[in-house]
Amino acid sequence: MDARLDRLESIVQQIGESVIATSETVEQMATRVDTLAGQVQQQGYQIFALSDAIQTLAENQDVMLERLDRLTDSLQRLVAAIDDEATHD
Repeated sequence: MDARLDRLESIVQQIGESVIATSETVEQMATRVDTLAGQVQQQGYQIFALSDAIQTLAENQDVMLERLDRLTDSLQRLVAAIDDEATHD
C-alpha cells in the first residue's frame, strides 16, 4: 500500500510540475504575443504615415504638373510672339 501511495504522490507531483511549467510557458507566450501585437500596431501606424506621405507627394506632383503645363504654354506663346516679331522685321 505504501508503494502505491508513494507512486501516486510521485504522479501528482509530476502533474503539478507539468502544470506549473505549462503555466509559465503560456505566460511567456502571452508576453511575446503582446510584444508582437505592439510591433504590428506600430508598423500599422508607420504604414499609415507612409501612405499619407505618398498621397501628399502625388497631390503635389499633380499641382506641379499643372504649373509646368501653364509654363510650357506661356513659353510657347512667347516663342511664337518672338518668331512673329522677327518675321515682321
